[in-house]
Amino acid sequence: MKKTILIAGIFLNTLVFAQHKFLNIPKLDQTDVSSTISATNAKDPAEILFSSHHFLIEGNGFMTIEVIKRVKIYDKSNAEEFLNVEIPLKIKGGDRESVSGLKATTYNFENGKIATTVVDKESRIRSNDSKNVDILKFAFANVKNGSVLEYKYKLSTPFYYSIPRVMVESSAPVRYFEYVFDMPIYLGYNINYQGSLAPTHREVGEKSLYGGDYKTVRFAYENLKAYKDEKYVYNIDNYRTSIRAELASTNFPITGNMGSVSGGFKSYAVTWDDLRKTILNEDDFGIEYAKMGAVKDLLPATITSITNENERADAILKFVQKNYTWNKKTTGWAEDGIRTLISKKIGNSAEINLLLTMLMKSAGLKANPAIMSTKERGILNFSSPSLSQVNYVLATVDIAGQLKFYDATSKYSEANVLPPRAYNYFAYLIREKEGVQVNVLPDGKSSTTQIIKAKLNPDGSFGGDFSDTDAKLYSLVSTESYEKDADQYFKDYKENFKFPIENMKGEHQENGSFITKFNFTADNFVDGIGGKYVFNPLLFLYRKNHDFDQEENRKSPIEMLSGYDRIKKVTIELPEGYAFENLPKSKKFRTEDSSIVYNYIVTQSGNSLTVESTTSVEDPIYPAEYYPAFKQVFDHIANMESQVVSVVKK
Repeated sequence: MKKTILIAGIFLNTLVFAQHKFLNIPKLDQTDVSSTISATNAKDPAEILFSSHHFLIEGNGFMTIEVIKRVKIYDKSNAEEFLNVEIPLKIKGGDRESVSGLKATTYNFENGKIATTVVDKESRIRSNDSKNVDILKFAFANVKNGSVLEYKYKLSTPFYYSIPRVMVESSAPVRYFEYVFDMPIYLGYNINYQGSLAPTHREVGEKSLYGGDYKTVRFAYENLKAYKDEKYVYNIDNYRTSIRAELASTNFPITGNMGSVSGGFKSYAVTWDDLRKTILNEDDFGIEYAKMGAVKDLLPATITSITNENERADAILKFVQKNYTWNKKTTGWAEDGIRTLISKKIGNSAEINLLLTMLMKSAGLKANPAIMSTKERGILNFSSPSLSQVNYVLATVDIAGQLKFYDATSKYSEANVLPPRAYNYFAYLIREKEGVQVNVLPDGKSSTTQIIKAKLNPDGSFGGDFSDTDAKLYSLVSTESYEKDADQYFKDYKENFKFPIENMKGEHQENGSFITKFNFTADNFVDGIGGKYVFNPLLFLYRKNHDFDQEENRKSPIEMLSGYDRIKKVTIELPEGYAFENLPKSKKFRTEDSSIVYNYIVTQSGNSLTVESTTSVEDPIYPAEYYPAFKQVFDHIANMESQVVSVVKK
C-alpha cells in the first residue's frame, strides 16, 4: 500500500506540533550492552535500538543527510546483515557525494563495564559499483553475542532533487526510528509513503529553523515488530514500510537562490512520457541507441534473410549471446557505449540489450527497448515517475501484435524466458513517439521431471539410475549455475542426498532443457518389519516437510520463480521370489479455482511398481490471502506422499 503526501499543499494550512522531541540521541544504556536476550522475543537475533535519518537542505542547494544507527546483536550467526555496512555515493558529471564524520563502534560488556572497539579508517573500503555510484563499505570489529553496534556519519550531496528511500521496518524489531526532513520554504516535495504503519509521533508544518523559514516533516515510530523475511518473496523491501521524498516544485524568490537557479514557481512533476523524451536524449541511452550505423552489416545474411520473424528474432538473440558477453554489471545506462561493446565483445546489461534491440531493428523487426528495475532494486513505481528507479534494459519485439521480451545477458535465455532478475512485475516500453507500461512476468509454466529406475535387492538395498530434467526457466537457472562452477553445482546437488552417488553428470540439451543424472546405491530406504520390507515407494524423492510452513500470518504475496509442473516418477523392480502387498492408494485433487492440481498415481505390472506424483501450480504470483490454502494443500500432498508399500518373499 502506497500513500503520497504532497508537502507543498499541506504546509500552507496545516501545522501539527508534537510534544515528542526529535533528533534527541539517547545515551548508550549499560543495560542495553549487558543484556543477552531480547526482552520482547527471545528468538530475535538482533534489535534496532535507535535509528535516525535527518535530511537538511540548505539555502545554497546542498543537502546533508545525518544518519545514526544503533543495533543490539543477540545471535551473531543469524544477524549477518547488521555486521557489514554499505553507503552508496552518487556521482554525476563533476558532482559527487561525500561522507564526513564517519564513526563505527562496537560496544561490549566486559568485566563489569563497557568496552569499545572502533573501526579504523584503514578498514574502510571504497569500491566502484558503476561510473555513477561509489560504495563505501566497512565491517564492525570484535563483534560477539551481546555486542551493540553503532555507526554515524554525515553525507553531503548536491542532489537535493534525488532523495534516497529510507526503510522504516526491518527484519529485526525496532525500538525507535525517526525520519526528519527539513527544507527551505520555497521547496515542495512529495513524500511517498509505502506501507500501512502509522507514525507514533509526527510533526508536519512550517517553522523557523536554522535562521530561516523552513518546512519540516518529522515522523517517529516506537516498538515496531520485526517484518521478517518470508519464503517465496522477490524482494521483501517491496512490502516493508518505507519513506521517500521527491522534488515536486520550487518557488524561489525573484532575486534567485541556490546559485544560478532563476526565481519564480516551477513544477518538477513529470510523467513517464516526459522521462521517455528525456532518456531518448541522454548520451548514455538514447544517443547511443540512435547510432544505427554502428550495427550496419554486423549481422550475417544467413540471419537477415530468415523470413519467419520469430525465427529471425531467435537467431539474432543467439548471435548476440555467442559473440558478446555480459560483464556482470547491472545498469540502465550504456556507460562505455555500443561501439566499445562491439569492439571489446564485453559490456554491461544496458549495452548488451541495447545492441540486441538495435540488431533486431536493423533486421526489419519492430524492436524497442524497455527499461525496468530488477528484483534486487525493487518494483518500478509507476505512480511516481523517476529514472533513479531504473537499472535494467530489455529488448522487445512486436511480432503479429504479440510483444516478446529478450535478454542477451544470459547465454541460455530465450524469447520470454529471461534471467530471474528481469522478472519484476513491470517495465516501461520506450517507442519513438510513445511509451507504455508492460507486464514482465514468466510466460507459461516451467517444469522439473525427476525419474528413478530402481531395483530392490534381496538384502534390502536399492540400486538404480536417477535423472532430473529442468525445462524453461528452471533450465536456464540450472544451466547457468552448472556453467559457472560445475564442481560447486554437483556439491550443492549432492547435499540433498545421504547415500552413495556415482557417475554424476550435467548436460544442456539442444531442446533447451538441462539434465542432471547419476547412479546410486542405498541401504537406508527400507525397514524390516515382521519379515517384510517396508519403504516409501518415492524413495529419496519423498519429503516429509514442505516450504509453505510459515506459522505467523503471511504479510507478503507468494512470489515464485515460475508457475510449474513438478513430476516425480519412480519405477521399482523386485527380485525373483518377492511380491508387493499393501499398495499405496492413488488420488487426485485440485483447488476450487484449479490454481493447484495434484495427482498421485500407482500402477503395478508384475513385479514392477510405478508411482508418479504431479504437482501443478498455475501462476507464479498469488496474493498473501492464498497462503493458508497453499499450506493446507501442501500438507495434504506431504500426507499423500508419506504412504508406504510392503514387499514379502513368496
